[in-house]
Amino acid sequence: MVFLAGAGSSGMDGFIVQQRAAVLTTSVLYDRAGTGWSDRGELPRTSAQVTDELRELLRVAGVPAPYLLVGHSLGGLYARHYAQRFPGEVAGLVLVEPEHEDYDSYMPQKLNELYQAWDPDEALPDELPDEVIQFYRDLFAREMADWPEEIREPLIERHVSLDWLRVGGREAANRDQLHDEVRQAGPMPDVPLIVLTATAIDPFKKAVTQGIPTSLLHEEAEAKARLYTALAESVSHGENRVIDDAGHASVVFRHPDAVFQAIQDLLGRLGGPDTGTM
Repeated sequence: MVFLAGAGSSGMDGFIVQQRAAVLTTSVLYDRAGTGWSDRGELPRTSAQVTDELRELLRVAGVPAPYLLVGHSLGGLYARHYAQRFPGEVAGLVLVEPEHEDYDSYMPQKLNELYQAWDPDEALPDELPDEVIQFYRDLFAREMADWPEEIREPLIERHVSLDWLRVGGREAANRDQLHDEVRQAGPMPDVPLIVLTATAIDPFKKAVTQGIPTSLLHEEAEAKARLYTALAESVSHGENRVIDDAGHASVVFRHPDAVFQAIQDLLGRLGGPDTGTM
């Protein structure tokens, strides 16, 4: 099992799930080049670069295919692209609030316009105000209250740093190009798939959603559920599971049990951990 984190996140965000999944099968967390605790490098990068490097990482680490890929947000797009490019190496997919090339076409036009007007480079000041840092530090602390302190505290400090915020914006800056790569890569292999859709308004997205009417955010959630249901139905054994009390970013912290359950269910459908590395 390989966890692919979202933009501006770290593989360590999946720590709780990874610890539980490691009892079932080999379980891998990593940070993409230029993100998380990896060395800083040029961003954005193509999905082909990202998936090639993941493949090489797994080879060097001696983790043989087939894999169960667990992708959150932008990591979900990379997971799908990996499956398209290397279908024989992927046994199943768990996609948590995945980035999708058809996302904008499902959304209300007004919402698309408001999101497109939000420039992360312009929105981020040279220095974050203390009240903003404290707001997000408290938010992360609540969501990660049960985590081991030696992991929780460094992770929170990185998440509230300008460096990680800027990295997240830069990694997703070529979103349209990433979408084109997925569109041109051909069909996704017909492997078992579980999508997790979080429909609550996410406090982690406060900076992005500030000023957007709540009614539009509810429309976004409804449209997103339709998109992810269509994604699940694109394969023979796909399922969309809706989570009502978490949002896009908070779902991985608030509901590691739901992510783990999806992993466990897919392993069961695939015959259990003894059928491959996953």
